[in-house]
Amino acid sequence: MTTTPLISISRELARQVSRLRFVAPVSYVYLPLDYAAAPHEAYLRRYGQPPRRVVLLGMNPGPFGMVQTGIPFGDVTMVRDWLGLESPVGKPDRMHPKRPVLGFACPRSEVSGTRLWGWACERFATPARFFATFFVANYCPLAFLEASGRNLTPDKLPAVEQAPLFAACDEALRRLVEAMQPTHVVGVGHFAFKRAQTALSGFDVEVGTILHPSPASPLANRGWAAAASRQLAALGIGLPS
Repeated sequence: MTTTPLISISRELARQVSRLRFVAPVSYVYLPLDYAAAPHEAYLRRYGQPPRRVVLLGMNPGPFGMVQTGIPFGDVTMVRDWLGLESPVGKPDRMHPKRPVLGFACPRSEVSGTRLWGWACERFATPARFFATFFVANYCPLAFLEASGRNLTPDKLPAVEQAPLFAACDEALRRLVEAMQPTHVVGVGHFAFKRAQTALSGFDVEVGTILHPSPASPLANRGWAAAASRQLAALGIGLPS
């Protein structure tokens, strides 16, 4: 199949981070750019054709989202039924028994994904209308699990492990922005916002942030879609009524 600019960026990032090693409390590392490359690259081919005016940037794969489907915020139902994507998904080399990768057979939903893609569906109706303006990506392609199966986010890694990981992710983000030529990169949550600010220093792009749709956020639980719409409007990003 044709290799697009974003696929080249994705494959190079996967090669770089696959060489990294992590120690306790990290016990398992999942790289969906590898074992879920089929749906991930299908997403890039269908929806990642530059340019895009706004890049929404998440943190890293969620255990019931991108870990399962290879798509950022990739709740199975939203990816299959709204984005219209479904492809075979393999397995990580080492898999936590409490966090199996079931691909599109995963019965659990990802709240963050249902909120983000549900908002896109409600406001734009069709993927074509949404992706005419927006593209959704993750900053870090790795998911980290502790021995208990608990999810561990990249901001909790020690500095010695963050440094090479963030260097690879920063470079991939810069290449993505060069390819997509957005006017805005919007961090979905504080971590992605701060990483975008650092990685894109000197770039002619406005970096902003919106609330993360995580169910762990009381503010998100009180109405994430409305809050995100208000924050995007405040950044000068118009939305359909």
